Amino acid sequence: MLQIVGARVRARRESKKLSRRELSTMSGVSERFLAQLEGGKGNISLSRLADVAGALHTTPGDLLAGASTGQQRQVIALLGVRGAGKSTIGRHLANRRCVDFVEVDGLIERAAGLGLAQIFEMHGEGYYRRLEEEVLSRILSENKPAVIATGGSIVNHQDNFSMLRSATCTVWLRAKAQDHWDRVIEQGDERPMAENPHAYAELKALLAERESLYASSNFVIETSGQSIDEVVAAVSLAVG
Repeated sequence: MLQIVGARVRARRESKKLSRRELSTMSGVSERFLAQLEGGKGNISLSRLADVAGALHTTPGDLLAGASTGQQRQVIALLGVRGAGKSTIGRHLANRRCVDFVEVDGLIERAAGLGLAQIFEMHGEGYYRRLEEEVLSRILSENKPAVIATGGSIVNHQDNFSMLRSATCTVWLRAKAQDHWDRVIEQGDERPMAENPHAYAELKALLAERESLYASSNFVIETSGQSIDEVVAAVSLAVG
């Protein structure tokens, strides 16, 4: 819970372009303790959390929402932009837990009979979202344990993301922009660099834009500098 709250505080602070010192002045909470809080190590009181939340123009309830309910859910949903490691971590995690692994975008492609790029080009985002909703509904209606890798943009669609959050244990595989970039290149896909010279800057902007949404996950697992086994172990420990 402390890790989730800390990640949400940091994401909201950065989205408002506040330094830790500025937030400290606004909230009355020391800069040192804010650093501990954002690192998931500061056991903050409810009154102090209210001070921080008020300075960030949110509420303690929003910062705490869903933070303690993930362990009761059978489906673990991995979130993050491309290069987060959702497929790799998902497969290893599913094997460790002896459950099915499902890639949502793969099922969407199968349902449409088209690749993702073709779906967006020919039918648009609305069609993709309808298929995403159908696929998620089918997975969740089966009512059995599973690990699923979601599309990176699901956090931008309020209805589908709400359905995911209400029925699964959501886990954000958090990484630095450079790690996302390097992982995509290591997979043999150099198209982002070749076709768009601004791709890396756009990736950083995308991560910043979605950070507060990803941070609303039940758990936030740092993956930068961690091996696959270490990340899988961290997720397993978090979700129980």
